[in-house]
Amino acid sequence: MVTDADPRSPRERMLAGDLYRADDPELTGLTRRAALLVQRYNSTPADRPEQHRELLRELLGAVGDGVVVRPPFYCDYGSQIRIGDGSFLNFNTVLLDVAVIEIGAAVQVGPNVQLLTPHHPLDPGQRRAGWEAARPITIGDNVWLGGGVIVLGGVTIGPDTVVGAGSVVTRDLPAGVLAVGNPARVVRPLAG
Repeated sequence: MVTDADPRSPRERMLAGDLYRADDPELTGLTRRAALLVQRYNSTPADRPEQHRELLRELLGAVGDGVVVRPPFYCDYGSQIRIGDGSFLNFNTVLLDVAVIEIGAAVQVGPNVQLLTPHHPLDPGQRRAGWEAARPITIGDNVWLGGGVIVLGGVTIGPDTVVGAGSVVTRDLPAGVLAVGNPARVVRPLAG
């Protein structure tokens, strides 16, 4: 049974991938900071790309050269998101970065894509008590996530893979394949 007897702070537990409670004052302060930056990002006029870039640099853990994130964009903390050079995230991308989200270079993310690192216990008592945890997500270079794709925590998608629109990725996908469905399954390899 999970208890509050663990001497680590909720943030330390969260970063370790262990069960923690998100109602901790330190964590709520960090999510409030991110929410304010996200609000500023989403309300910045489209003709101010340098201001968008500055806000992304302030919000995210790392932002490569030539990254485009079309607003609106949403995240939990921002600091655990790293996006590689030349990647493009379309409208309504949701990155719940309770754990690290690593997006490689030249990645194409369609509209309404969700990368969801958090998960909640199956035990109803633990859920009711507010416990949760998270697992990281890694998206390799040159991946294309079609519109409406959902990627769950703990998943790694190999480089050059394409995930079809509306798919739900619950397990790792290898490099250079086309995957579709719910749950996403490899349909065929892609010619390199």
